[in-house]
Amino acid sequence: MKTVSDRFRHWFAHEGHAHAKLFESLESVPEAGRSSPEYLRAVGLAAHLVTARAIWLFRLGGGPKPEGGVFPSDRRLEDVKEDWSAGERLWSEYLAHLDDAELSRDVEYRSSDGGRFHNTVEEILTQLVGHSPYHRGQIAMLVRQAGGTPALTDYIYWRRAPVVEP
Repeated sequence: MKTVSDRFRHWFAHEGHAHAKLFESLESVPEAGRSSPEYLRAVGLAAHLVTARAIWLFRLGGGPKPEGGVFPSDRRLEDVKEDWSAGERLWSEYLAHLDDAELSRDVEYRSSDGGRFHNTVEEILTQLVGHSPYHRGQIAMLVRQAGGTPALTDYIYWRRAPVVEP
């Protein structure tokens, strides 16, 4: 039986796969579409996903404090991909040690607007697992509008296995 910690590691593995597909979809936008407002917005949302994850990892004590705001602007896709890769290494280290005690740990933090809050690690990780699909859907729409091919990033596409006929 999988533990809750195992499930989070599994869901974060899906996140890694889905974001790789997301970056492929951004790269599918033809050169002519890469100066369009849609493409630039899509890259900005990808940068937001990477930054938001880095901010939460910092709050959990697993990474350095990210520079800039929650919605970075004027980011190049190559830079966003590099930041994603660096963040994934840190998340892998954090998740490797995740257990029930850590999931129940209460984390106090300041939000981007300065408010003071607290949540459990489990609540924070649940937020992250739900946050990315929301923005990946927005990015898919913008990629199509910019002339690219949106990625299929739904969980079931990652886990789908063909039926083998006897």
